[in-house]
Amino acid sequence: MLNYFLKGEKGTRLRFMGMLLSAILVLLSVFTLTQKGLNFGLDFTGGYLTEFTTSQSVELKELQSFIAKNHNGEFELTAQGNSHFQLREAPSASTTANSPDWQSAVTQNDYINAQVLSSAYIGSQVGDELFDQGCLAMFAAMIVVMIYLAVRFEWRLAVGSVVALVHDLILVLGLFSLLQIEFNLTVLASLLAIIGYSLNDSIIVGDRVRELLRVQSNNVLSPATIINNAIKSTLTRTLITSGTTLATVASVWLLAGAPLQGFAIALFTGIVVGTFSSICIAATLPELLGLSAKNYEVKVDAHTQTLLDMP
Repeated sequence: MLNYFLKGEKGTRLRFMGMLLSAILVLLSVFTLTQKGLNFGLDFTGGYLTEFTTSQSVELKELQSFIAKNHNGEFELTAQGNSHFQLREAPSASTTANSPDWQSAVTQNDYINAQVLSSAYIGSQVGDELFDQGCLAMFAAMIVVMIYLAVRFEWRLAVGSVVALVHDLILVLGLFSLLQIEFNLTVLASLLAIIGYSLNDSIIVGDRVRELLRVQSNNVLSPATIINNAIKSTLTRTLITSGTTLATVASVWLLAGAPLQGFAIALFTGIVVGTFSSICIAATLPELLGLSAKNYEVKVDAHTQTLLDMP
């Protein structure tokens, strides 16, 4: 079925349509990021983090409703288990003399009977440093990737892989901005993982394109046909690899709980768009830039040509 859609002009048309769709999604993501920004978590903004346990199993929504009655500021409550909870507060949500103390309320309530395990304050300066260091790590990874691609591929294939990589990161960030999902350190770590995964997909397709271009040095087949053949020959392996990875990430998303939910969402989205971009961008953009079998012809100097022509 997939091979049928990748045949001849139909496959080329689908690749270019996919590239156009990617460009539209990137523009929408950039617009969303500029308008709404990212919903930075406590790791970056700073605030109060309190962990506590209850004497018996309590529903998250029920406990959240009870705390809201005794808390004037904004907070985020996550369940670490049936009776283990974590509450995050913004710096402005600190309790004052005129505001009710939610900790006293949950510890003195006979039904909840909570016990505070730890309570800590994370300053905004620490969050700023973490964000700067995380962005620096991502920037360093991008530089290393560009150097690697420049050495490994002809420049057109290298440009296609870099653009596909940037495309994947922008779409993931755009999704987090659109849905206002909390952006914390685990999500930042997932972006670094997406860089590696997206690069792997692009290299697999790029390697196959390069091999077929070298074989077709006589220019019998057009570059579009060669790229379609390269995608068809790697598509099954790509889908199997992506499918098994997606199953693992989906398990983390559904079973690991709230602390790893953002990480799983980012990685799941990155794998999907990374597989898509390796076909519609990493393999298609070089064609627009003039990639052909001539780029891989072995150039022979005049002296060597003379020796080859000798009987």
